[in-house]
Amino acid sequence: MKRLFFVRLSILSCLVLQWVFLAFTSNAYGQETKVANNIEVNLSSPYHTMLTHMHFLHSGSYDPDKAAAAFLHPEVDTASATTLAIRLKQAWDGRGHLVDLERIPKDEAYTDTVSKLQRYIPVAHTPDIYIERQPNGKWLYSRESFEAIDQFYSEVFPYGSDRLMELLPHSSHYRFLGLYLWQHLGILLLITMAFLLHKMLTFVFNRLLYRGAHQLGYDKIVRPYLLPVARPLSMFAVFLMIVILYPLLQLPVQASFYLNYAFRAILPFFAILVFYKLVDVFGLYLEKIAGRSESSLDNNVVPLLKKILRVFVVIIGGLFILQNLDVNITALLAGLSIGGLAVALAAQDTLKNMFGSLMIFIDKPFLVGHWISSGDIDGTVEEVGFRSTRVRTFRNSLTYVPNGKLADSTIDNHGLRQYRRLSMHIAVTYDTPPDLIEVFVSGLRRIVEDHPQTRKDFYIIEFNEMGDFSLKILFYIFFAVPTWPEELRARHEILVEIVRLAEKLGVRFAFPTQTLHMENFPHKNTLTPHYDMTMKDFKKVMDEYFEAKKGSKMN
Repeated sequence: MKRLFFVRLSILSCLVLQWVFLAFTSNAYGQETKVANNIEVNLSSPYHTMLTHMHFLHSGSYDPDKAAAAFLHPEVDTASATTLAIRLKQAWDGRGHLVDLERIPKDEAYTDTVSKLQRYIPVAHTPDIYIERQPNGKWLYSRESFEAIDQFYSEVFPYGSDRLMELLPHSSHYRFLGLYLWQHLGILLLITMAFLLHKMLTFVFNRLLYRGAHQLGYDKIVRPYLLPVARPLSMFAVFLMIVILYPLLQLPVQASFYLNYAFRAILPFFAILVFYKLVDVFGLYLEKIAGRSESSLDNNVVPLLKKILRVFVVIIGGLFILQNLDVNITALLAGLSIGGLAVALAAQDTLKNMFGSLMIFIDKPFLVGHWISSGDIDGTVEEVGFRSTRVRTFRNSLTYVPNGKLADSTIDNHGLRQYRRLSMHIAVTYDTPPDLIEVFVSGLRRIVEDHPQTRKDFYIIEFNEMGDFSLKILFYIFFAVPTWPEELRARHEILVEIVRLAEKLGVRFAFPTQTLHMENFPHKNTLTPHYDMTMKDFKKVMDEYFEAKKGSKMN
């Protein structure tokens, strides 16, 4: 159905363009007939030279030998001058460049105000083709213009199509609906050729794309991605053929003028469609590359790049179309830059979020599925968008965080941890014997060594603090687990083993307590210790302790 739609659209477009020709033809023909009587060869001014050239190549007063007088320098033969006269008229008409005789100066001593020379450029689009005043007072096309005429003629009638011009009639007195009979037949033939070429090229492009994708092993992408490229590519080729052939019809200048502008916009339009469709193919290639990467964030980069490429294709194509339509791109971009500055100031938060997205995609401070913390944000990353990042909190709610805020914030990425830490103090009562503390600490180290998910190369388990109501053992270890639930499970297993070991050894865990001592109580001895030894006695006891300890180690 889509293929038929494009075919019908192409035929309808050609038919509408044909009636556009007819609408402008009658007006153009009326202007030419106003100066069709009592015209003789006159080269005395720019106006009379152009009138001589254009009038004697009109179908109602066709006389190329007289028209050649505007090119007839002393060293130029009549045949060459006639060829130049005919070719220039055909090229101007084919491109729709109207020579407005009413605006051409009639002053015999006319001087161009810019170059300060006695010359005149009839058509602004062809500045290299001009007439100038000769020493004998005649206004003729300059010798420098001859080479420019041949070049311009080759541009309008490329690829040998100029040979067909010799087969077409140069004059006729019979018109139908503003066009000659052979022009109607030419339009009908052009429409038929366009229809057949579109059918043929669509079939060929479909077969080529399918065969190429099949050989490369990409059969699945043919129908959704590659076949849509064939139709705009075929239409581009069809309109390219029309652009090459329609100047042969020598339609009225006004019709050719509007046709020329229309085709200068249509050709880039279909080129934009082709590249727009190819973005999907390129995006599929990027998705394949992203699939090889361990980073899930790359899967979010691909849709963003596809959107950027599509916008880029549309903007560049639009600028190219405007340039083809003779729009001053420099002035347009200057105006847009001023307007863009105003928009940027008004939407600076949006732009900040866009650049924040870009920084996240480049730096990759976190990936989809990572647990992150940043200020009040605490949860698992679910999606990184163009403007914001979606975070699933541990309350199972969704938080949308602007990427600009994330880019400027300090992010604690728990998902990138190699190990998960467990740091705590195990408090035992003050009445625990020192030897029991030593054995208990050794048992705690044994628990860590035996557990399969703990880090064995670094951990700290030491008696390191005497608190207000307990003796504190530092228990500082790491788990080699990837997720929080696995960490909780490992914590559970370690803590249970600690409780079991304490129960086996008779170690009592301390809790906050207070003991009230009475200094004096009737008929009871005081609880305050009484020291009656001197410093020498204390040192002797200490030396005995360390000597006994040294002997026990030697045994």
